[in-house]
Amino acid sequence: METITFAQQEILIGLRRIQPADEDALFPSEIAALGGAVAKVRRRSGSARIIARTLLGELGFSPKPILKTRLGVPIWPDGVIGSLAHHDTVAAAAVADRKHIAALGIDIEPNEPLPDGLIDLIATPKERSMYGLRLLRRRDLFVLKEAVYKAYCPTHNEILEFQDVEIDIGAGSGAVPKANCSFSVKLVPSTNVLGLAYLSARASSESGLRSSDFV
Repeated sequence: METITFAQQEILIGLRRIQPADEDALFPSEIAALGGAVAKVRRRSGSARIIARTLLGELGFSPKPILKTRLGVPIWPDGVIGSLAHHDTVAAAAVADRKHIAALGIDIEPNEPLPDGLIDLIATPKERSMYGLRLLRRRDLFVLKEAVYKAYCPTHNEILEFQDVEIDIGAGSGAVPKANCSFSVKLVPSTNVLGLAYLSARASSESGLRSSDFV
């Protein structure tokens, strides 16, 4: 497993290639929560949780189930915020202490061009004017918007469309204009396309949000 420490914000990030027996790492309650999910879904879920439990161990927590809310938001131990992600072959997770981070989202995609026809779906008109075709064909905006959604959903309890989020990579910002909020965003160096979105506890306090608002 590869571990990355995003030292500026005290966020721990882990990556792991998904292995054939990773579904065996799931707790019985996690398996039950997945219902009749096929083996590859259980395997990806198990791999992401292997990473998350390893990172939680670095924060002093013993291995426990990581279940989800009805909206699919992972439920973390008291005092911790986190996020899970995977694509077909690699899983990722990020965790942080709530004293430092109030909201956190991570997403990962293979380092491949977007399938044809998706640029207009993912990029807003403003983003299409900001970025060249080479970047728009990459998956950078996709993973950053997915990461923003994962950071946003626990407190706002609503689904975001790609057009609801505007990414300014140069400014390190992911804005949700309709909710008048924004998150810091970062593309984390990796052989995959790995995106992180977060809101520091200080920024959360200044905006009137409380860390206890984030499940």
